[in-house]
Amino acid sequence: MSEQDLSTGEVAMMACLLEARAPKAGNVSPAKGFKGTTLRHFIEAASAIAGPLDRAAERPLGDTILEAVTESRKVTEQNVNLGIILLLGPLASAPQGAEPRDGVRGVLDNLDDEDCRKVYEAIRIASPGGLGSVETADVNDPPPGDLIAAMELAAERDLVARQYVNGFEQVFCEGLDWLRESCEAGLELDSAIVRLHLQFMASYPDSLIARKCGPETAREAAARAARVLEGGWPEAGTEALFTELDSWLREDGNRRNPGTSADLVAGCLFLALRTGIIALPPADPASGKPPA
Repeated sequence: MSEQDLSTGEVAMMACLLEARAPKAGNVSPAKGFKGTTLRHFIEAASAIAGPLDRAAERPLGDTILEAVTESRKVTEQNVNLGIILLLGPLASAPQGAEPRDGVRGVLDNLDDEDCRKVYEAIRIASPGGLGSVETADVNDPPPGDLIAAMELAAERDLVARQYVNGFEQVFCEGLDWLRESCEAGLELDSAIVRLHLQFMASYPDSLIARKCGPETAREAAARAARVLEGGWPEAGTEALFTELDSWLREDGNRRNPGTSADLVAGCLFLALRTGIIALPPADPASGKPPA
């Protein structure tokens, strides 16, 4: 099986599965869960959004995001992927065959007040941790008519919102290049994904950590991630640096979970599968299951 054999929704599902299975610092992974949240929740959520994202190019973005959040919530009863859905929605909506970033810009340029209403409804359904309240364009207030203007108000404090304003600059112009460089350097895919997560953390203090623990803690997490990269991870002898970061992030009941950095990773993986930067291994013919 190759990425060309997969539908858009299946590519999105595989991107989510690849992101979730990689043993990223401070995140849920096959070996490490949170209280009430395990890898199973991410697997179920990945499967739930495949159908809505398959139909993304044929309908308004707001419909896609609202359905994806609703279906994910049905199977997980919690929010594990709002940021991923907000990123994959425009990426999946872009017409195939077009230059990917131009396609995403076209989607974002054609949003209307109904898209904004449905995205706000989706955010309320997901109820992301640490959201709090703001004076203008709060998701608990009636939605404004312009989703991009609302995202612009949040862009300084939320890296996912910033993608709507800058045409997914961090995904296309940084994350995808970082991932490509790691793959071309010969890193195994899981290590390339973990390194990409560290690079996002180090470059952009994680928005979820900032919401839950404050900007100072987010900046400290970024500095710790940078030290791991500067130490040469994943070269031999750097395991202790990574373990120290991972342990620190998991203290305090996993409140320092760098979830926004993981969301950006999922967006990069979707594009990397779409563009052939990474390829899937063949399916196991005995099981009939896609690769994990």
